Amino acid sequence: MGRVAAPIIVTMASFTLMQFCDRIFLAHHGSVSLRAAFPAGILALTLTIFFQALAGYSGTFVAQYHGAGRKPECGRATAQGLWLGLLTWPLGIALLPFGFWLLSVAGHPADVLASEKIYFGLLMLGCGFWSMTNAVSGFFSGRGDTRTPMLASLASNMANIALDYAMIFGHWGFPAWGIAGAAVATVISSALGLSILLALYFRKEFRREYATWSGQRMEWRMMAPLLRYGIPASLNSLQDVGAFTFFVVLLGRLPAADMAASNIAFSINNVAFMPLMGMGMAATILVGQYQGARQPATAERAGRTALKMGWVYMGVVALSFLLFPEPYFALFTGDKAGMVTLGEVIGKGRWLLVMMALWGLLDAINLIVGGALKGAGDTRFVLVYSALATWLVWMPGELALLLWLDAGLMVAWLWMTVFVFLLAAGFWLRFKRGKWKAIEMIRQTPLETAPLPVPGLEPAP
Repeated sequence: MGRVAAPIIVTMASFTLMQFCDRIFLAHHGSVSLRAAFPAGILALTLTIFFQALAGYSGTFVAQYHGAGRKPECGRATAQGLWLGLLTWPLGIALLPFGFWLLSVAGHPADVLASEKIYFGLLMLGCGFWSMTNAVSGFFSGRGDTRTPMLASLASNMANIALDYAMIFGHWGFPAWGIAGAAVATVISSALGLSILLALYFRKEFRREYATWSGQRMEWRMMAPLLRYGIPASLNSLQDVGAFTFFVVLLGRLPAADMAASNIAFSINNVAFMPLMGMGMAATILVGQYQGARQPATAERAGRTALKMGWVYMGVVALSFLLFPEPYFALFTGDKAGMVTLGEVIGKGRWLLVMMALWGLLDAINLIVGGALKGAGDTRFVLVYSALATWLVWMPGELALLLWLDAGLMVAWLWMTVFVFLLAAGFWLRFKRGKWKAIEMIRQTPLETAPLPVPGLEPAP
């Protein structure tokens, strides 16, 4: 498990660290840029996450075909994800007017709204790079090669940080574009990361062994199961991120200091929790590989091992939240004109970190066990249960608390904690009962080769 999970964790943490650094740069550019970047960025993610997740779900099929020893189908499955990323790119750009409208009706101050539209619009122009990157990354990680996407991601993220410094503030001969520079830097670095992965994907040995060149046509035989299992998984990603975005937009109506404290806390949350998402992806890969090899007992053991790793990690992070809240918030604050000061946000921010520490262990279940269920193909349950908990419990409660009762920031976050607990309980019970073990995502044929050994775990005796 560690050999598969560690590079994914580095990859995910690196990407989030890039966004974390973006907001640190923008915080020093001004409080308006800081307040605009988070809602605009999360809206861009929301409107494209379905396309990204659908293209990236091809990696789950790569994992199952690899576990079954069917190498050429790994390349053909990846091709379907690349085609989906390319064909849905225009659809993402077509959502620009809808996104501008959502930002306009959110009720944010005029200066924040203007910056939000700039950042959002530029990010959406490059949305296709994200989907195609997810697809080709799935080819490597689905086969257990998580090191290659990690290195490509590190190169992309380092380039983004350098371009942020140059384009936000006008260094090295670049113009000082402010928040627009941050968005342009993200698009350029995304294209760089995709280029690196594609160059490696089309190497001679992969073209020969995995049909990464000859098998790149669109095939309905491969596309149909990808849509069957990928659409529920992608809808689940969409409703998860969409609900979170709606929550962030609701918080935008709070006083400026409360909104800043919440945005900073969420930025800290993204960095701290991204390794859990990496462990969840590792669980998806290993469970998918062992299900493809018809070893459900070992697949279950892989999921439990990932969860134990997640709990150990989250325990350390939660302790740092409780003991050292000031250094986290100090990264985003300062005494310069236009910046948010530490005194404005630390009072409530301290308690936000306490709540993040409380529900961190529960969210480990959501991310890791949920990832294991997706790797087994149990995507419909994940979608339906998440949607019911989100739209029948969490969102109605937030609307009542923020719009009708005017309860404020702290109560809104407490209700989110209740939602996280409910979600974790459902995922854990589903995984423990084991109905997912009977799901067959790929059709077995009498001509298939012997299953490949899967790195990271040996089959249970």
